[in-house]
Amino acid sequence: MNYLVVCNHFLKMAAPMKRCFRMIDIGANLTDPVFRGLYRGKQHHEDDFLDMLKRAKDVGVEKIMVTAGCLKDAKEACELVSKHEDIYTTIGCHPTRCSEFEKSGDPDGYMNQLLDIAAQNKQKIVAVGEFGLDYDRLQFCPKDTQLKYFEHQFEMVEQLQLPLFLHSRNAAEDFSAIIRRHRDKIKGGVVHSFTGTKEEAADILDQGLFIGINGCSLKTQDNIDAMCSIPTDRIMIETDAPWCDIRSTHASGKLVQTQFPSRKSDKWQKGCCVKSRNEPANIIQVLEVIAAARKEDITEMANTIFENTRKMFFPDSSH
Repeated sequence: MNYLVVCNHFLKMAAPMKRCFRMIDIGANLTDPVFRGLYRGKQHHEDDFLDMLKRAKDVGVEKIMVTAGCLKDAKEACELVSKHEDIYTTIGCHPTRCSEFEKSGDPDGYMNQLLDIAAQNKQKIVAVGEFGLDYDRLQFCPKDTQLKYFEHQFEMVEQLQLPLFLHSRNAAEDFSAIIRRHRDKIKGGVVHSFTGTKEEAADILDQGLFIGINGCSLKTQDNIDAMCSIPTDRIMIETDAPWCDIRSTHASGKLVQTQFPSRKSDKWQKGCCVKSRNEPANIIQVLEVIAAARKEDITEMANTIFENTRKMFFPDSSH
């Protein structure tokens, strides 16, 4: 039996995936070349983008939010989402890329270009972001620059009147202070890919924000305990694909029920996932881990999380 047949065989056997909970992936980097089979400039396999989307739909993913983290990302994301009915995007500048404002030679012009893109793609842009602070990666952008342009992007928030898609890494105190200063401008938002403490989660919740959980949020038992402290009606789920997959070595690995057959990128076969390349279908694993760790009914939890997300980012869509 060849490997393609084996892949298809296991996919057909994966009946539990057909439970089809209603899910929205709030953060996936679908403009990454790996979803076109391209790894570090080398083509390892054919473009499997549509297969990847089908796997997500098959497990119950109804909408996907593509993460845009700079001007170039925003242009590429808008081009992508214009071709797919159930894929949307954010618009903003990631903290590690905020130097782009100044490198452009015209920070206000850079902001205006983002606003122009937003104006031209109103139906497909659902949040301002990804923006915030990241003190774990100061080598990519200095702290002062991050602070300046995190604050500066609230001008865009005020103009667009969209919810926020936020990033906070090892910067809780400064992050919280800026959010509090601009709280009157905020129409809701989520701090995505949360990896903080119970205390940091409580502070985020106190500011009226939601918390996004993915594989990186569930690596250790401390991570899981922090996640369990968050009320279900304040959680959203995501993959952050192609990163943040749940691995067998993580504390969460033992709680995963659904598995997809996969192969390494250079040995890929149609019908299989790519090993270590996270994708939106794996959001089912995030849901399974959260429900198991909290000992909650997975269907009720899925419905609550879906509604959390729909009400914030897709308020005009049907239930």
